[in-house]
Amino acid sequence: MVPKGKLIIIGGAINTGSFAETQFGLPENMNFFERGILKRITTESIKDIDSRFEIITTASLMPEKVGEEYIKAYAQLDVHNVGVLNIANREDSNSEENCERIKAADVIIFTGGDQLRLSSIFGGTKIHQILLEKYKNELVVIAGTSAGAAASSKNMIYQGSSKDALLKGEVKITGGLGFIDDVIVDTHFVQRGRIGRLLYAAASNPGILGIGLGEDTGLFISDGHVMEAIGSGMVILVDGRQMADTNLTDVEMGQPVSIKNMVVHVMCDGDVYDLTDHSLIIHHPKVVPAG
Repeated sequence: MVPKGKLIIIGGAINTGSFAETQFGLPENMNFFERGILKRITTESIKDIDSRFEIITTASLMPEKVGEEYIKAYAQLDVHNVGVLNIANREDSNSEENCERIKAADVIIFTGGDQLRLSSIFGGTKIHQILLEKYKNELVVIAGTSAGAAASSKNMIYQGSSKDALLKGEVKITGGLGFIDDVIVDTHFVQRGRIGRLLYAAASNPGILGIGLGEDTGLFISDGHVMEAIGSGMVILVDGRQMADTNLTDVEMGQPVSIKNMVVHVMCDGDVYDLTDHSLIIHHPKVVPAG
C-alpha cells in the first residue's frame, strides 16, 4: 500500500541560515534546521502556512528550549499555528488529550536527542498507532531531525562508536517507529565519520538500504519509495544487496569484520533515489557562465 503521507528526515545539527546562533544564543548542537528545509516542510503540508504543526520534543534533554526555538523559527516563516508536545513517558503517549492533538495535526516534527527515548516511549502506544495510520491514509507530513530521523525507519541504530563500528557487536540495532521499511538511517553522518556503522548494518542485513544523512541535509520521501535529497550537504547510501562475502558470522565478538563488494552511492540536493527499483538519478544543475 502506497502511503498518502510524506516523510522528511534530516541529519541534524543543521545550519540555521537566517536564524543565526547569536540571534538565539543557542549551543552548537541546537542548530537544527536550514531555512530552506523548514520552508519545504511547510510547503509540502496540506494547508501550507495555515497547517497545524505539532513539535514532539521527547528525544531532547532540553525539551522546553527546543520547543521555543521551533516556534520562533516558524514565526519567521509566518507560520503561527504551532504547538509543542513534550511527551515524557508512555502514559503521555496514551493520553486522550495528546492523541487528539496528533489526530488534528497536519505536520508532526520529531526533534533531535536520543532515539532510544522515541522508540521506548512511543512504541506500541496509542499515539504510535495514530501516527502510522495517519501516514498511511492522510496527507500528513512527518518530519524528524537527528534522533527523529534515525527513529523513522523500522530498523534503528541506537548505539556504536564510529572508530570501532566494524568490530563485531559494537553497533547496536533495535526497532524504530516504522514509517519506512527496508532502510536504516544514521545521522550527523559525514561530520562524525559514521560510514562504518552503516557498513556493519548493511553487512548484517544486506536486504536493507543504509542511509547516512549529513548535517544540513535530508531526504524528502514521497509515495513511500521516492527519495529526493534536500539541503546543502550529502546523503550516503550503502546497498548490501550485491555483497559477495563477509566473515561476520565467523569472527568472535569484538573482532574486525571483513566485507566484500558493498555498493555506495552519494546523493546531493535534487538527486532522486527510487527504493522500488534501486535507481539513482543525479541532478545536473545548469552552470551559469561568470559575467
